[in-house]
Amino acid sequence: MPDLVTEEALKFIDRNKDKPFLLYHSLNIPHANNEAGRDGMEVPDFGEFADKDWPKPEKGFAAMIRIIDRDVGRVLAKLKEHGLDEKTLVIFTSDNGPHSEGGHRAPFFDSNGKLRGTKRDLYEGGLRVPMIARWPGKIKPGQTSGHISGFQDMLPTFADLAGAKCPKTDGISMAPALLGKSEKQKTHKHLFWEFYEGGGKQAVLKGKWKAIRLRTQRNPDGPLELYDITKDIGEQKNVAKEHPEIVAEMARIMKAEHVDLK
Repeated sequence: MPDLVTEEALKFIDRNKDKPFLLYHSLNIPHANNEAGRDGMEVPDFGEFADKDWPKPEKGFAAMIRIIDRDVGRVLAKLKEHGLDEKTLVIFTSDNGPHSEGGHRAPFFDSNGKLRGTKRDLYEGGLRVPMIARWPGKIKPGQTSGHISGFQDMLPTFADLAGAKCPKTDGISMAPALLGKSEKQKTHKHLFWEFYEGGGKQAVLKGKWKAIRLRTQRNPDGPLELYDITKDIGEQKNVAKEHPEIVAEMARIMKAEHVDLK
């Protein structure tokens, strides 16, 4: 599948090289071996990792990362071929943290470092992902930003950079942060997540505070966990009892943000 997606991406660039374009290149790897038949879909070739003394899921994981490296390089090379690499914004990021499914274990490669949780969790290990942006002449190489955004910010950002009008959404343009103008960057009052698996779960990030509520389907008004992520990025010390006023505010936000789809 990644090979087919990348081939189509390269053809798309060829077809649109003479006009502005937006390419969403979703490789869908690395992914767990938990699709299709009873035994999933094996990675067809472990490549240079075939002889490693690793479990098969870890060999497959490493091989998939190598494919990403290769295919991102192919896209960048295609942009350069058409003289577009110096005037194209390229963003690389992920939709969730590492997984522990299909036999793969995230700690094997220390994929999450200090972060708690993995894919499908609302702890930082499931939500917090890096983003790399390349735009020669616009984004200074080697700089970093602590600005926190969500994928709802992508559309406003692209519209802002393109000088286009954006419809009203929940997103905020992060163009200032990308362009090194952090003093002009607006921030979200809070970020909210809700997920149905595991009996339902909600999370709110507001400033330094992160609140999580689990098993919401059983008890929509259940207890909250509260973490100061500036001091406890690993979300190990629940300080809800010490800050009842913050807990009450986070509970209010969760109630206001929740949308009942029944």
